[in-house]
Amino acid sequence: MPKLDVKNLSGKNVGSIDLDDSVFAAEIHEHLLWEVVKWQLAKRRAGNASTKRLGEVRGSSKKVWKQKGTGQARQGSKQAPHWVGGAKVFGPKPRDYGYTMPRKAKKTALRSALSLRASESKIIVLDNFSTDGKTKTVAAALATLGLSKKVLIVDAKDNGNLVRGSKNLASSQWIAPEGVNVYDILRHETLLLTQAAVKSIESALKGDE
Repeated sequence: MPKLDVKNLSGKNVGSIDLDDSVFAAEIHEHLLWEVVKWQLAKRRAGNASTKRLGEVRGSSKKVWKQKGTGQARQGSKQAPHWVGGAKVFGPKPRDYGYTMPRKAKKTALRSALSLRASESKIIVLDNFSTDGKTKTVAAALATLGLSKKVLIVDAKDNGNLVRGSKNLASSQWIAPEGVNVYDILRHETLLLTQAAVKSIESALKGDE
């Protein structure tokens, strides 16, 4: 069972915590990490590219010239796709790029991401993260802990001062335990958890193989 020191905001050890093997020492499935990141990014795609079909183009639908006798090819209207400013054929329309993924696969991938960071010694556990709600204070606390950039801070959302103070951090981010996900774990170098967050994550993930 992995065991980590528990630190305070001054960087001093104030205890230790045993991490659950099934959550923080699980087998690392690299292919699942890739699949889940791909799934998360697909869900985030806006899908807002849009072109106008024939019925959406503004302008007159009057026949351009008479059907016969002009010596020119027959034309219906200037809204047709082959006219400049006309409609587009088979162009993109807003759509949802998301797709479903098995719940078990998502949870297994999340355990893999947490276990990867644990194996790299990139997880730091705090007794608590109390702050006055200022970004400068949160940044100073991270610097004291030796964490200058790309930190994923995980603590309960009822810690309003931390939520507010983390909003304007340049490269670090706060997230609630229930929102912890593979993509955010992998794009941050270090995972900073409070003791309460560790218990919440373990409660959600252990015993659900």
